[in-house]
Amino acid sequence: MSGVDLRALVAEAADRLPLWVGKIYQFDAMTLGIRLNGEDRAKYQLLVEMGRRAHFTAEFPNPPKNPPSFAMLLRKHLDGGKVLGIRQLGLERTICIDVGKHDTTYHLIFELFDEGNTVLCDEGYTIIKPLWHHRFKNREVIPGAVYAFEGSDCSALSPAEFESMLAGSDRDIVRTLAVGCMLGGAYAEEVCRLAGVDKNAAAKEVDAETVRKALERLITSVEKSREPVITPSGCWPVLLGNEEVRERFTTFSEALDAFYPKIAGEKGEVATEKPRLSQAEVIRRRQEEAIKGFEKKIERYERIVEVFYENYTTVAEIITTLDEASKTRSWQEIERILKSNGNNPTAKMVRAVHPAEAAVDLELSGERVMVYVHETIEQNIGRYYDQIKKFKKKKAGALAAMERTVPEKPRRKQSLALQKKRWYHRFRWFTTSDGVLVIGGRDASQNEELVKKYMEGGDLFIHADVHGGSVVIVKGTTEHLDEAVQFAASYSNAWKAGHFTADVYAARPDQVSKTAESGEYVARGAFIIRGERQYFRNVPLGVAIGLAMTPEVAVIGGPAAAIRERAKVWVELRPGQFEPNDIAKKVVRALREKLPEEEWKGLKSALNTETVAAFIPPGGSDIVEP
Repeated sequence: MSGVDLRALVAEAADRLPLWVGKIYQFDAMTLGIRLNGEDRAKYQLLVEMGRRAHFTAEFPNPPKNPPSFAMLLRKHLDGGKVLGIRQLGLERTICIDVGKHDTTYHLIFELFDEGNTVLCDEGYTIIKPLWHHRFKNREVIPGAVYAFEGSDCSALSPAEFESMLAGSDRDIVRTLAVGCMLGGAYAEEVCRLAGVDKNAAAKEVDAETVRKALERLITSVEKSREPVITPSGCWPVLLGNEEVRERFTTFSEALDAFYPKIAGEKGEVATEKPRLSQAEVIRRRQEEAIKGFEKKIERYERIVEVFYENYTTVAEIITTLDEASKTRSWQEIERILKSNGNNPTAKMVRAVHPAEAAVDLELSGERVMVYVHETIEQNIGRYYDQIKKFKKKKAGALAAMERTVPEKPRRKQSLALQKKRWYHRFRWFTTSDGVLVIGGRDASQNEELVKKYMEGGDLFIHADVHGGSVVIVKGTTEHLDEAVQFAASYSNAWKAGHFTADVYAARPDQVSKTAESGEYVARGAFIIRGERQYFRNVPLGVAIGLAMTPEVAVIGGPAAAIRERAKVWVELRPGQFEPNDIAKKVVRALREKLPEEEWKGLKSALNTETVAAFIPPGGSDIVEP
């Protein structure tokens, strides 16, 4: 999910406040769930998968029998607490849930960027416990450290600041918006379309105010006028351009729940007894539940309007009195005066004071109603009429969506031989065109392990001639050494730096050493090469990712020449603008579009963002258009 997607999700979640924290679950190393209790006995289930997604879901996966320690820690601090706010840090892919419990406000922060994390902080944002401990150059995510993360948001810039930002960019407008404003490619192109500007125009040459207003329109529609859809390009809170709509939804969470594959939960006896519902039946149940929720809201707001009219004169007098008092007294003083006059029937009607909103809660005919004292009684009633209209519109939309539900086509069962896990799959790997295995390290520790544990006499050591990259071991003799060399160049920091070529060298195992000369230091994951190396100059960077069907069904990745021969469908990548998580989603969509719908639906366990992400090089990437 992008920052714009999260903005839509946060706006949707805020509509459900007030909420109280129920039980908290941890389903696997990367996935958490929070049961939230709302008004009128409403129940919501928030599912968060680190580094990937966050949304309400109709049904949690089965939790493990013994809850992990992190889930127990969250329960200890947050169970029963009131959700005071759900917000996003700027336009970053970070959600903060503020939970009040006893005399403390806790901050539960979900990071969906990179590998993701969950961080529990106290009132002063001192970290109590993160899911994962990290030490970065500019910040530490460890217990006792202060959580430091400033969210940036281009949509919040003033016209002058926005114009200055575009003027300082040396990119075209679509890349400036996609990367500099963190919109991602699809939303950046939508802003260009709304603004009526050429997406390839230089950022400094376009009319900044026109683009800023287009961005503002997009953010406003995402926050307030969502019409969630699934299209061939993905799942969106609003329809982008003139894309074909495959399915419409009442809420963005319903769309995301249908879009993402289900998480495998623990299988138990209870789970096997549940009847298996089709996707259409699940969607229909969600729609029915949503309609019931809308009807409850409509009934409540209609009752509030009734009690306003039943107590019209009294409410009007309270509004006038408090409005006049607020002109000369603070709200704290007003609250003290009201409490000291507890025997006064009118004062007893005031149940709570909200200084920030200049409002009070009144007890009217058994209903607790918020009244804004700087507005007339008609304006207050108008607020609740607006809510009635809003939920009637949502109910009508849900009913229309139910009528449009298309019966599912019977699916043909496919018998597929999925790839078995092998020892080298936890490394980077591919097989050359003549069948030789090539493996590379994902980080410094794996580089060390490959050399110490897996490099043998007949192998070849290969490394890009740049600081930072995979140690690549060719397990045998190959006639296609150019493929292994390109593999080493592509999975190095040359890709992250945006270069399109790199120099690479090769050495025999006996030339590779970890023993330093006197006065030398060899860092973790680094090695000393003694003797003459074989150099390969200006090696082009490029990676292909494809879906192999024989002899096993699997996502494979590596140099294009090696992948094309084995894959049924494939796409090629080059250094570019989209970060690994985003490009993984784009690759999955591109591969699925090359397959018949019935075929790719049977391959969800093999073809998904997780399996594709394993082959994405570090840094930004673009798909090479054919």
